[in-house]
Amino acid sequence: MTSKTVAELLSQEVTLQDVTVKGWVRTFRANRFIALNDGSTINNIQCVVDFENFDEATLKRVTTGAAIHITGELVESQGKGQSVEIVVKTLEILGDSDPETYPIQPKKHSFEFLRENAHLRTRTNTFSAVMRLRSSLSFAVHKYFNENGFNYMHTPIITGSDAEGAGEMFKVSNLDAKTPPLKEDGSINYKEDFFGKETNLTVSGQLEAETYAMSLGKVYTFGPTFRAENSNTTRHLAEFWMIEPEVAFMDLDGNMDLAEDFMKSVLSYVLEHNKADLEFLDKRLLDEEKTKPQAERSEMSLIEKINFVVENNFKRVSYTEAIDILKNCKPNKKKKFNYIIEEWGADLQSEHERFLVEKHFKCPVILFDYPANIKAFYMRLNEDGKTVRAMDILFPGIGEMVGGSQREERLDVLKEKMKALDISEEELWWYLDLRKYGSAVHSGFGLGFERLVMFATGMGNIRDVIPFPRTPQNAEF
Repeated sequence: MTSKTVAELLSQEVTLQDVTVKGWVRTFRANRFIALNDGSTINNIQCVVDFENFDEATLKRVTTGAAIHITGELVESQGKGQSVEIVVKTLEILGDSDPETYPIQPKKHSFEFLRENAHLRTRTNTFSAVMRLRSSLSFAVHKYFNENGFNYMHTPIITGSDAEGAGEMFKVSNLDAKTPPLKEDGSINYKEDFFGKETNLTVSGQLEAETYAMSLGKVYTFGPTFRAENSNTTRHLAEFWMIEPEVAFMDLDGNMDLAEDFMKSVLSYVLEHNKADLEFLDKRLLDEEKTKPQAERSEMSLIEKINFVVENNFKRVSYTEAIDILKNCKPNKKKKFNYIIEEWGADLQSEHERFLVEKHFKCPVILFDYPANIKAFYMRLNEDGKTVRAMDILFPGIGEMVGGSQREERLDVLKEKMKALDISEEELWWYLDLRKYGSAVHSGFGLGFERLVMFATGMGNIRDVIPFPRTPQNAEF
């Protein structure tokens, strides 16, 4: 008999049939009712045991966390909360289970405790729902780009360039850490290293993706990136995943169109395919909000936030207009913001971005034409000489979700910007070549995948939306 998943069994309309299912015990009540889950759905299937048909030693091993194999008859449920249940005929315990030491007991655990047991935390409803949503969002990303003519590109994980110019990179070296080869001036001689030069883990695949966009037209990357930023906030990881499309012959307006359509598409996908998980996480977030002071509570539920993005047109506003709005708004004038906006050129914080989205425009917002001195070197300089063709997409509850730009396609302008920022032409000779040979307008954007998962799940800490978080002083598992 072919084993069925719990999700398949719960969707069955035909009862009084023999079925077989395998999964992990969530609870076993009164030596009679097993709540079984196999990860295919947020919901458990109830398996009813007649204890007279099984020996006491077997039933004692049916403990929370145990893996079991059940065969029985699928019948209409006599209890509330499920449409069908299984009357157990045979029950096999698979492997060992120690109920005394199993950490994920059927009670409320703190997220901090569950991070310490990240190898088992997906046995809980919250984390199984989060990771199913993460999987669906991943599929939706690839589905969108595949259906829109993009080529998937694997960019290097080991690189000799710093795309962001921030310098917060993990070094890659096989030199002896105690006695590395040295130059005459006492500095390390990386010419004797494995790659013959200083190399790091990538912070972005964008620059390499641009090379392929300038031959294949439309490409995207979706892979791991790394930042050696010593930050322990709820929004930073040392290892995370980035989605980065690049498109030739597309200007900033086209880039904004693409990003808006993309975001609506992937979020619509999970609304359609992850309804049960979203409803569970929606209730979890509602219960969490009730514990907060009234002033700190969100005005929208999780599902309302997602629909807020899917159903509204994104308002496009210049940075300059946004600064004027923020300077003159009540929270700024009454000094309610933690960071007071005083003049043009300020780097906007999450509180400012959320005000624009949630209070002022009441829809997702795309800010564009930022000051050049707060954006990366590769962004196209505007004719005013002080702003660049950059854009950020702002969402409710989280602030910036997407960052992108029209790339600087003019060789002379790019060289001047690199010189001003002390970025080596020798190091990025191949990037400059794109401006020498068949240069054209092109654009792209970057989206931190974990930030998208946070938005779609309502989780407040980025460490809870990636299987095994990598943060300062933590590389467990």
